[in-house]
Amino acid sequence: QVQLVESGGGSTQPGGSPRLSCAASGRTSRVYIMAWFRHAPGQERDFVASIAGIYSITRYADSVKGRFTIRRDNAKNTVYLQMNSLKSEDTAVYYCAADFSAATGMGWNEYDYWGQGTQVTASS
Repeated sequence: QVQLVESGGGSTQPGGSPRLSCAASGRTSRVYIMAWFRHAPGQERDFVASIAGIYSITRYADSVKGRFTIRRDNAKNTVYLQMNSLKSEDTAVYYCAADFSAATGMGWNEYDYWGQGTQVTASS
């Protein structure tokens, strides 16, 4: 089992740069991939970014590419999502996810472990 706890959400103005954190505990040595998804009202749970393997291979949704950065600190078992140039359409609940393996890593149903979610709101 892996437990995930997100932090860092809140309200910010468009153009802001919030940073989300996801602290993992439990069987973290078996984790192969960690990712961020987001869920806005009336929409599907969408892939945002992932980081996988010993080489920390990253993938991003087209909508956030060039604005968001995912990275991990193995010593702290924590993954971060740095969000820059925040837009109103980025408003959503952001979820951290992890698994011991992955196919593409972009599908929410590929992940067995989820955090509780943290709200990010971009509003003036």
